[in-house]
Amino acid sequence: MEFIHIYHTNDLHSHLKRWPRIQHFLTSKRTQHEEAGEEFFLFDIGDFIDRWHPLSEATQGQGNIELLNDAGYTAVTIGNNEGINFPYEGLNHLYDNRDFDVSVANLYTDKSQHPSWLKPYYIYQTKRGTRIGVIGLTAYFSHLYDLLGWKLTDPIEELKKWMGPLKEEADIIILLSHLGLNHDERIAVDYPEIDVILGGHTHHTLPEGKQIGRTLIAGAGKHGRFVGQVTLQVDDRKSIRQQAKLYNVMELPAVKDEKAIAKEFYRKGKKLLNQKITTLTNEFSHNPFQVTELSQILCRALKEWCDADCAFINGGLILGQLSGTVTAYDLLTICPHPINPCKIQLSGAELKEVLLETKDPNWPQRQIAGLGFRGTIMGISVYDGITFNDNNAIFINESELNLDQSYTLAIPDMFTFGHFFKGVFPNKKKQYFLPEFLRDLLKWKLQA
Repeated sequence: MEFIHIYHTNDLHSHLKRWPRIQHFLTSKRTQHEEAGEEFFLFDIGDFIDRWHPLSEATQGQGNIELLNDAGYTAVTIGNNEGINFPYEGLNHLYDNRDFDVSVANLYTDKSQHPSWLKPYYIYQTKRGTRIGVIGLTAYFSHLYDLLGWKLTDPIEELKKWMGPLKEEADIIILLSHLGLNHDERIAVDYPEIDVILGGHTHHTLPEGKQIGRTLIAGAGKHGRFVGQVTLQVDDRKSIRQQAKLYNVMELPAVKDEKAIAKEFYRKGKKLLNQKITTLTNEFSHNPFQVTELSQILCRALKEWCDADCAFINGGLILGQLSGTVTAYDLLTICPHPINPCKIQLSGAELKEVLLETKDPNWPQRQIAGLGFRGTIMGISVYDGITFNDNNAIFINESELNLDQSYTLAIPDMFTFGHFFKGVFPNKKKQYFLPEFLRDLLKWKLQA
């Protein structure tokens, strides 16, 4: 009888305050299993890096790679935060100093080759000779990858392509899936040859896993709140018995100076970001429920960057004030979102529908989670090139809105991914501007 212990994390999003405890736990478990003669594997399922954190931003993710190295990860796959939140060269060199494997079967260069730093799958062999095949897949944001110079293929088609070789070369197949729970459940039905799916992307928490047929699906939530463990019990006939569990990180043994260690991660990044951007003569105040000079500057920058007729942002994108000497750290602090500019072409009638929704009295208090937004509430709508008169008539650059005319609107890209403007946006062609984030536009405008 052979025991194979698989530990997994996903969607940490650079929430490093729990990391010292997670790393200590994983190191202890490795020692425990190896001393018992049992196998130990450790995987991350993507979105380990998130550029809201000063260490991640200042080191362009290299600080996170050091943490994965220190914890002794076996392999990782990438999430959208690694895949589309860095310029091409940033991702292409992100893993240069890694001590682990990277598996992303559906990521290619523009020459339709896998980049040198990853493989579609890996085969690991235990001391007893059991062959474990591990394949990684990432979420299918093909258009955004294309804009950055990558080619992303359909993950399900890619899985279908590699299942043949995996079945020939492996006794056990594990999928590292940054696709989301719905996709994982469909994969479990369609590909029963897969023994374990370690999932992420949708931040699902499965305390004891979810069994579909002979496939066990696991997921460990988000932000380092849990560490997952899957135990495989393999007999001499390679018959497999699976068991999943989650560890609540805050219930794990405390680590000496863990708060100080986490603060040092932050301090190190802050120090590296202490680069002067500009010096302000006036203080720029912050209020998500009022149109401020700072929110107007960001909205104007968005309109000009996208060369659009008009633009709007939500005041909740700005999280603080600016005054005196402004550094890169300051801009990260007040605008931490990995949100890109986007331009969309609308008819006057469609633009009117969108703009009237942004004037809804309940709009400013709306809670937002995900979509790249790192704040909490929507905030007031801020416009550039758009005005309303007392009768709510709409003017675009001082001319009354023509319902039959075509207009270009610049917006934060988060409004194209969620449940906003569902009657207008879904079928419209959108132009995304990558790799710049909104804080890059703010920097550009403040330095002008």
